[in-house]
Formats: sequence, structure tokens, C-alpha cells
Amino acid sequence: MKKKLINLRDEFSIQKNVFKTLDFKIIFIFVTIAIIQTISYYYSSRRFFRFNLYQFFVDYENIYFIEYIYWLSSEFIVLFIIPILLIKFFLKEKLSNYGIILGDKKIGFSITIISILVMLPILWFVSSLPGFINSYPQCSDVKNNWLLFIIYEFCFFLYMIGWEFVWRGYMLYGLKEKFGYYAIFIQMIPFTILHNGKPELETFSAIIAGIFLGILAIRTGSFWYGVFIHTAVMFSIDLISTIRYKTQVFGIGINSIIEIIKKSF
Repeated sequence: MKKKLINLRDEFSIQKNVFKTLDFKIIFIFVTIAIIQTISYYYSSRRFFRFNLYQFFVDYENIYFIEYIYWLSSEFIVLFIIPILLIKFFLKEKLSNYGIILGDKKIGFSITIISILVMLPILWFVSSLPGFINSYPQCSDVKNNWLLFIIYEFCFFLYMIGWEFVWRGYMLYGLKEKFGYYAIFIQMIPFTILHNGKPELETFSAIIAGIFLGILAIRTGSFWYGVFIHTAVMFSIDLISTIRYKTQVFGIGINSIIEIIKKSF
């Protein structure tokens, strides 16, 4: 028994010395990312609202809508505000080092515009697929009320700021100094995993999107262009899906476009 205790003590000492050689910042980024995602999962989710806050809004007509607003706005705090506080008060670094600047505007806005133009016809096509028709907008209440739709999309914009920053800002730039371009692929993994449960096409696309947006963030020195692209894509799919729902036109040809215009006006 004594020998085993001595071995355990020696092992602890060895591991302690190993940890002393590790980069504090890298450990801090990895551990805080895990903590942030855990907070997100348990406290800023729709499930948390349903089981802990639902009773306070039970008399509201659009409680399902409120549930989504809680989720989107609280995720902005967890995924954006908390990392900012960690950068400022624990890492004591400049926010600009983590992409909170516009950086290379020429490349950034050019790629943003091109990406949106490329995605629009793709979104038009996939919006006709049953998986997307039934999934977007995620809050089905907004399909019947344009004011709720606008509020929802604004909150989704806030959510996208947090969603992009935690991966293409905090994690990517936090790891870039140590891992270089490998940081792009490191942040892509949890980004893709968190798409599980979405339509299959979207989840597989997240692999490509995670790499592309990571490259864009490093090339421009900014995470904002990922926000612009991601927001534009989500807004477009929500808008197209809502219009399809209202007009009940699900084709993809020119005749479908004409029919949608007629029924919309």
C-alpha cells in the first residue's frame, strides 16, 4: 500500500510539472470555451426558459415567441459579452486582437457580397425542401406576424454576433498565436457538432462554412464579416420560407416566382 501511495505521489508530481510547462492562455481558452458552452446549454436555452421561466409568462399570447427571444438575447450575453469580459479582465488583451474591428474592409465586404449573391439561389432551391420548410423560421409564430418577424430577426442578429464571436473571434484568435492556421480547423469541430439536429444538408454544410468563415476571419482580421454573411443567410432562408408559407408556393421555377409576387401583392 505504501509503495502505491508513493507512486501516486510521484505521478501527481510528474503531472504537476507537465502542467507547469503548458501555455496558460491556451488552457484558459479551451477551459472557458467548455464553461461558456455549458452555461449556454443549461441556462440560456429554450429548455431552461420552459422549465424555469414559463410560469411568469403563461398569460402571454405569444409565449412561444418570448421563449425564442429569451434564447437569442441570452445567448448574445453568454457567447459575446462573457468572452469580452474574459479578454479584458483575465487575459488583459485588446479586443481588436480578437477580431472586434472591421479589419481589411475591401476584402471583407467584397467576399461578403459575393457570398450572399452565391447563397441566394442555393437558398431559393433548398427552401423548397420539406426539411427546410418545416424548420424555418425556427419560431413558427413569426410566420403570421411581420412585426414579430422583424423583432425575431433583430434578436437573431444579436445571437449571430455571439455565435460568430465565440468561434471566429474568441476561440480562433485565442488559439491562432499557438496553432496558426490549424486554429481554423479546431474551431470548426465544435461549430459543426453544434449543428447536429439541424437538417442534414445544413449540418454537412457547417463543415465547409466553419472552415470558410475561419479563413475569412483570419484574412480580414475581423469576425464581423462572418456575422454579416451568417445573418444574411439566416434572414434570407427565414424570409423565403415565410413567404412560401404565406403564399403556399413551393416550386423553384420562374413561374413560382411570378406566382409568389402575385400572391404577395
